[in-house]
Amino acid sequence: MFALREVLMRKAGRTRLRALRGAALRAVSASARAAPAGLLVAALLCAALPSPSYAESPSTGSNQVYRYGYSLGFHPFTRPHDVRRQLTDNFWLFPVSGGCPTVIRPADECDLLGANPVRVEAIGYNSLQIATLPGHDLGDGMHIRFTFARSLGLHCLVVSAWQDRPTRCTERTLCRAASRAGAWALWRVLSETLTVSAHTA
Repeated sequence: MFALREVLMRKAGRTRLRALRGAALRAVSASARAAPAGLLVAALLCAALPSPSYAESPSTGSNQVYRYGYSLGFHPFTRPHDVRRQLTDNFWLFPVSGGCPTVIRPADECDLLGANPVRVEAIGYNSLQIATLPGHDLGDGMHIRFTFARSLGLHCLVVSAWQDRPTRCTERTLCRAASRAGAWALWRVLSETLTVSAHTA
């Protein structure tokens, strides 16, 4: 009886989160058309936050492809860790989660939408890092880190991407342009989704 109740509660929670994600996705176009000054300032503050450094994979310098900051709104009673955990435990919140499992763990390999293989490189206390594998549209060896932070109740998502080899994408201008422009819009969708779902984290 207890097990059945647990399953039903989890199912209800997933249904609620899916509804929240749908609402966030519908709100993206409206917020993109008219970004209030306050949201712009918040995004700039978020972009200025330092990312945690991993000595084995620096995300700055000539290898860096992009670094974007997004505001997730004010959630004074929610920890950045809770928002990260909500994403990694409900990975269908990820806009292009594709065939990846609902709960992702380090070393997991799966295909994002469009048969784009990735590996989960690391899941930190406040961060998630993935890497593209051979067969990915952007080529292999691109690392993308999602870092969650909070300052005075304002939650931020900082997304940074870099490559193993500086020339991997820069030699192909279309690759780099598509990566940067498409990524900004894609991670904006993720930030809007997490802005709404963070209320349940």
